[in-house]
Amino acid sequence: MTSAEHARLMRANQANWDARTPVHVTSRFYGLDEDLDPERWFAAFEWEDLGELSGRDVLHLQCHLGTETLALARRGARAVGLDFSAASVTAARDLAAKSGLDVTYVQANVYDAVTALKGRRFDVVYTGKGALCYLPDLDRWADVVAALLRPGGRLYVVEFHPLLNALGPQPGPGEGPELLLRHDYLGGSGPVHRDATYTYTDGPAVEGATDSYEWMHGVGEVVNALTDAGMGVRRLRESDELPWPRWPRMVRTDSGWWRLPEPRIPLLYGLLAVR
Repeated sequence: MTSAEHARLMRANQANWDARTPVHVTSRFYGLDEDLDPERWFAAFEWEDLGELSGRDVLHLQCHLGTETLALARRGARAVGLDFSAASVTAARDLAAKSGLDVTYVQANVYDAVTALKGRRFDVVYTGKGALCYLPDLDRWADVVAALLRPGGRLYVVEFHPLLNALGPQPGPGEGPELLLRHDYLGGSGPVHRDATYTYTDGPAVEGATDSYEWMHGVGEVVNALTDAGMGVRRLRESDELPWPRWPRMVRTDSGWWRLPEPRIPLLYGLLAVR
Protein backbone atom coordinates (compact mmCIF):
# COMPACT_ATOMS: atom_id res chain seq x y z
CA MET A 1 0.00 0.00 0.00
CA THR A 2 1.42 3.40 -0.99
CA SER A 3 1.94 6.37 1.29
CA ALA A 4 -0.80 8.20 -0.63
CA GLU A 5 -3.23 5.36 0.13
CA HIS A 6 -2.19 5.41 3.79
CA ALA A 7 -2.87 9.15 3.89
CA ARG A 8 -6.32 8.64 2.34
CA LEU A 9 -7.28 6.04 4.94
CA MET A 10 -5.98 8.19 7.76
CA ARG A 11 -8.14 11.07 6.52
CA ALA A 12 -11.11 8.70 6.69
CA ASN A 13 -10.13 7.86 10.28
CA GLN A 14 -9.85 11.56 11.10
CA ALA A 15 -13.38 12.17 9.81
CA ASN A 16 -14.60 9.15 11.78
CA TRP A 17 -13.09 10.43 15.04
CA ASP A 18 -14.58 13.89 14.41
CA ALA A 19 -17.95 12.14 14.11
CA ARG A 20 -17.39 9.95 17.17
CA THR A 21 -16.41 12.80 19.49
CA PRO A 22 -19.89 14.24 20.23
CA VAL A 23 -21.05 10.73 21.19
CA HIS A 24 -18.04 10.17 23.45
CA VAL A 25 -18.31 13.55 25.17
CA THR A 26 -21.81 12.78 26.44
CA SER A 27 -21.28 9.05 27.10
CA ARG A 28 -21.46 7.34 30.48
CA PHE A 29 -18.31 5.47 29.43
CA TYR A 30 -16.21 8.64 29.74
CA GLY A 31 -18.41 10.23 32.42
CA LEU A 32 -17.23 13.76 31.70
CA ASP A 33 -20.29 15.30 33.34
CA GLU A 34 -19.51 13.53 36.62
CA ASP A 35 -16.68 13.98 39.08
CA LEU A 36 -13.79 13.57 36.70
CA ASP A 37 -11.22 10.98 37.75
CA PRO A 38 -8.74 10.76 34.87
CA GLU A 39 -6.43 8.44 36.78
CA ARG A 40 -8.99 5.64 36.50
CA TRP A 41 -7.69 5.07 32.98
CA PHE A 42 -4.21 4.23 34.30
CA ALA A 43 -2.99 0.92 35.69
CA ALA A 44 -0.82 1.20 38.81
CA PHE A 45 2.18 -0.14 36.89
CA GLU A 46 1.99 2.79 34.47
CA TRP A 47 2.80 5.30 37.20
CA GLU A 48 5.60 3.08 38.44
CA ASP A 49 7.13 2.90 34.98
CA LEU A 50 6.59 6.58 34.18
CA GLY A 51 8.31 7.70 37.37
CA GLU A 52 8.37 11.28 38.65
CA LEU A 53 6.59 13.64 36.26
CA SER A 54 6.63 16.90 38.23
CA GLY A 55 8.29 19.61 36.17
CA ARG A 56 8.73 17.32 33.19
CA ASP A 57 7.71 18.18 29.63
CA VAL A 58 5.29 15.39 28.68
CA LEU A 59 3.64 14.86 25.31
CA HIS A 60 0.53 12.68 24.97
CA LEU A 61 0.20 11.48 21.38
CA GLN A 62 -3.24 10.62 19.98
CA CYS A 63 -4.88 12.06 23.07
CA HIS A 64 -8.56 12.09 21.89
CA LEU A 65 -10.55 13.83 24.69
CA GLY A 66 -7.43 14.41 26.76
CA THR A 67 -8.57 12.49 29.84
CA GLU A 68 -5.17 10.85 30.32
CA THR A 69 -3.46 14.14 29.49
CA LEU A 70 -5.22 15.69 32.47
CA ALA A 71 -3.97 12.90 34.73
CA LEU A 72 -0.41 13.60 33.58
CA ALA A 73 -0.90 17.31 34.31
CA ARG A 74 -2.26 16.51 37.76
CA ARG A 75 1.01 14.69 38.44
CA GLY A 76 2.83 17.97 37.86
CA ALA A 77 3.83 17.53 34.21
CA ARG A 78 3.93 20.36 31.72
CA ALA A 79 1.50 18.44 29.55
CA VAL A 80 0.82 18.72 25.84
CA GLY A 81 -1.78 16.66 23.98
CA LEU A 82 -1.82 16.04 20.23
CA ASP A 83 -4.61 14.55 18.13
CA PHE A 84 -5.63 14.66 14.47
CA SER A 85 -9.32 15.22 15.22
CA ALA A 86 -10.34 18.88 15.43
CA ALA A 87 -13.49 17.90 17.35
CA SER A 88 -11.45 15.93 19.88
CA VAL A 89 -8.98 18.77 20.42
CA THR A 90 -11.84 21.24 20.97
CA ALA A 91 -13.44 18.89 23.51
CA ALA A 92 -10.09 18.33 25.24
CA ARG A 93 -9.50 22.08 25.57
CA ASP A 94 -12.97 22.55 27.06
CA LEU A 95 -12.39 19.73 29.53
CA ALA A 96 -9.02 21.13 30.60
CA ALA A 97 -10.55 24.57 31.12
CA LYS A 98 -13.31 23.10 33.30
CA SER A 99 -10.70 21.17 35.27
CA GLY A 100 -8.61 24.29 35.86
CA LEU A 101 -5.50 22.60 34.46
CA ASP A 102 -2.95 24.24 32.19
CA VAL A 103 -2.69 21.85 29.24
CA THR A 104 -1.76 22.71 25.66
CA TYR A 105 -3.51 20.86 22.84
CA VAL A 106 -2.38 20.72 19.23
CA GLN A 107 -4.29 19.37 16.26
CA ALA A 108 -2.02 17.36 13.96
CA ASN A 109 -1.42 13.96 12.47
CA VAL A 110 1.17 12.03 14.50
CA TYR A 111 3.45 11.86 11.47
CA ASP A 112 3.45 15.68 11.33
CA ALA A 113 4.05 16.14 15.07
CA VAL A 114 7.64 17.42 14.83
CA THR A 115 6.58 20.25 12.52
CA ALA A 116 3.31 20.94 14.35
CA LEU A 117 5.17 21.26 17.66
CA LYS A 118 7.81 23.50 16.03
CA GLY A 119 10.73 21.25 16.96
CA ARG A 120 9.95 21.22 20.67
CA ARG A 121 11.41 18.25 22.54
CA PHE A 122 10.07 16.40 25.54
CA ASP A 123 11.25 14.41 28.54
CA VAL A 124 8.43 11.89 28.13
CA VAL A 125 6.20 10.85 25.24
CA TYR A 126 3.13 8.88 26.31
CA THR A 127 0.76 7.02 24.03
CA GLY A 128 -2.30 5.34 25.45
CA LYS A 129 -4.74 2.56 24.81
CA GLY A 130 -6.13 2.12 21.31
CA ALA A 131 -3.74 4.43 19.45
CA LEU A 132 -1.18 2.43 17.47
CA CYS A 133 -3.83 0.52 15.53
CA TYR A 134 -4.64 3.75 13.67
CA LEU A 135 -1.07 4.12 12.39
CA PRO A 136 -0.15 2.29 9.18
CA ASP A 137 3.64 2.73 9.45
CA LEU A 138 5.30 2.06 12.82
CA ASP A 139 8.83 2.65 11.53
CA ARG A 140 7.86 6.20 10.60
CA TRP A 141 6.08 6.61 13.96
CA ALA A 142 9.18 5.49 15.87
CA ASP A 143 11.35 7.99 13.97
CA VAL A 144 8.90 10.76 14.90
CA VAL A 145 8.96 9.74 18.58
CA ALA A 146 12.77 9.71 18.62
CA ALA A 147 12.80 13.22 17.10
CA LEU A 148 10.36 14.45 19.77
CA LEU A 149 12.42 13.20 22.70
CA ARG A 150 15.39 14.85 24.32
CA PRO A 151 18.50 12.68 24.72
CA GLY A 152 17.70 10.32 27.59
CA GLY A 153 13.98 10.97 27.16
CA ARG A 154 11.46 8.18 27.63
CA LEU A 155 8.64 6.79 25.55
CA TYR A 156 5.89 4.94 27.36
CA VAL A 157 3.42 2.93 25.30
CA VAL A 158 0.40 1.37 27.00
CA GLU A 159 -1.60 -0.51 24.42
CA PHE A 160 -4.23 -3.13 23.96
CA HIS A 161 -2.40 -6.37 23.45
CA PRO A 162 -2.41 -7.57 19.83
CA LEU A 163 -4.05 -10.77 21.07
CA LEU A 164 -6.99 -8.67 22.28
CA ASN A 165 -7.16 -6.95 18.90
CA ALA A 166 -7.06 -10.33 17.15
CA LEU A 167 -10.08 -11.45 19.16
CA GLY A 168 -12.14 -8.64 17.66
CA PRO A 169 -14.46 -6.15 19.35
CA GLN A 170 -17.40 -8.41 20.21
CA PRO A 171 -19.09 -11.73 19.36
CA GLY A 172 -20.86 -11.90 16.03
CA PRO A 173 -24.56 -12.68 15.56
CA GLY A 174 -25.39 -16.13 16.85
CA GLU A 175 -21.99 -16.64 18.50
CA GLY A 176 -21.58 -17.79 22.07
CA PRO A 177 -19.25 -16.50 24.81
CA GLU A 178 -16.19 -18.32 23.46
CA LEU A 179 -13.11 -16.28 22.61
CA LEU A 180 -12.52 -16.59 18.87
CA LEU A 181 -9.65 -15.25 16.80
CA ARG A 182 -11.16 -13.02 14.13
CA HIS A 183 -8.17 -10.98 12.94
CA ASP A 184 -4.44 -11.38 12.47
CA TYR A 185 -2.18 -11.01 15.48
CA LEU A 186 0.69 -9.90 13.23
CA GLY A 187 0.71 -6.97 10.87
CA GLY A 188 1.39 -7.01 7.16
CA SER A 189 -2.00 -7.97 5.74
CA GLY A 190 -3.28 -4.43 5.36
CA PRO A 191 -5.93 -2.59 7.36
CA VAL A 192 -9.11 -3.98 8.87
CA HIS A 193 -12.03 -1.95 7.54
CA ARG A 194 -14.94 -1.22 9.86
CA ASP A 195 -18.20 0.52 9.01
CA ALA A 196 -19.71 0.93 12.45
CA THR A 197 -22.67 3.09 13.38
CA TYR A 198 -21.89 2.71 17.09
CA THR A 199 -18.54 3.13 18.84
CA TYR A 200 -17.06 1.38 21.87
CA THR A 201 -19.01 3.70 24.21
CA ASP A 202 -22.69 3.92 25.02
CA GLY A 203 -24.79 6.60 23.41
CA PRO A 204 -26.54 7.32 20.12
CA ALA A 205 -25.45 6.35 16.64
CA VAL A 206 -22.59 8.20 14.99
CA GLU A 207 -23.78 10.79 12.51
CA GLY A 208 -21.62 11.25 9.45
CA ALA A 209 -18.44 9.34 8.68
CA THR A 210 -18.69 5.75 9.94
CA ASP A 211 -15.79 4.15 8.05
CA SER A 212 -12.53 3.49 9.88
CA TYR A 213 -9.35 1.50 9.25
CA GLU A 214 -7.14 -0.26 11.78
CA TRP A 215 -3.73 -1.85 11.30
CA MET A 216 -2.58 -4.83 13.33
CA HIS A 217 0.85 -4.51 14.99
CA GLY A 218 2.46 -7.37 16.89
CA VAL A 219 4.60 -6.64 19.94
CA GLY A 220 7.71 -7.61 17.99
CA GLU A 221 6.91 -5.03 15.33
CA VAL A 222 6.63 -2.30 17.96
CA VAL A 223 9.91 -3.30 19.63
CA ASN A 224 11.81 -3.55 16.35
CA ALA A 225 10.51 -0.19 15.11
CA LEU A 226 11.79 1.50 18.27
CA THR A 227 15.18 -0.21 18.30
CA ASP A 228 15.64 0.57 14.58
CA ALA A 229 15.00 4.23 15.48
CA GLY A 230 17.88 4.07 17.96
CA MET A 231 15.85 3.63 21.13
CA GLY A 232 16.50 1.08 23.85
CA VAL A 233 13.66 -0.96 25.32
CA ARG A 234 13.95 -1.01 29.11
CA ARG A 235 10.78 -2.75 30.21
CA LEU A 236 7.89 -4.75 28.78
CA ARG A 237 4.87 -5.74 30.85
CA GLU A 238 1.82 -7.82 29.96
CA SER A 239 -1.38 -7.42 31.96
CA ASP A 240 -4.59 -9.46 32.09
CA GLU A 241 -6.75 -6.49 33.15
CA LEU A 242 -8.75 -3.84 31.28
CA PRO A 243 -10.32 -0.62 32.59
CA TRP A 244 -13.78 -1.73 31.44
CA PRO A 245 -15.58 -5.09 31.02
CA ARG A 246 -15.11 -5.94 27.35
CA TRP A 247 -16.82 -9.33 27.80
CA PRO A 248 -19.86 -9.95 30.05
CA ARG A 249 -18.11 -12.69 32.02
CA MET A 250 -15.23 -10.50 33.11
CA VAL A 251 -14.90 -10.01 36.87
CA ARG A 252 -13.89 -6.89 38.76
CA THR A 253 -10.54 -6.95 40.55
CA ASP A 254 -9.29 -5.16 43.65
CA SER A 255 -7.81 -2.49 41.37
CA GLY A 256 -11.28 -1.63 40.04
CA TRP A 257 -10.39 -2.98 36.61
CA TRP A 258 -11.65 -6.18 34.95
CA ARG A 259 -10.18 -9.57 34.00
CA LEU A 260 -11.38 -12.82 32.52
CA PRO A 261 -11.87 -15.57 35.10
CA GLU A 262 -10.21 -18.00 32.69
CA PRO A 263 -8.18 -18.37 30.67
CA ARG A 264 -5.70 -15.70 31.76
CA ILE A 265 -4.45 -14.02 28.62
CA PRO A 266 -2.66 -10.70 28.05
CA LEU A 267 -5.11 -7.91 27.30
CA LEU A 268 -2.81 -4.92 27.76
CA TYR A 269 0.91 -4.28 27.55
CA GLY A 270 3.21 -1.51 28.76
CA LEU A 271 6.51 -0.77 27.06
CA LEU A 272 9.16 1.66 28.29
CA ALA A 273 11.86 2.81 25.84
CA VAL A 274 14.64 5.36 26.20
CA ARG A 275 16.22 7.52 23.53
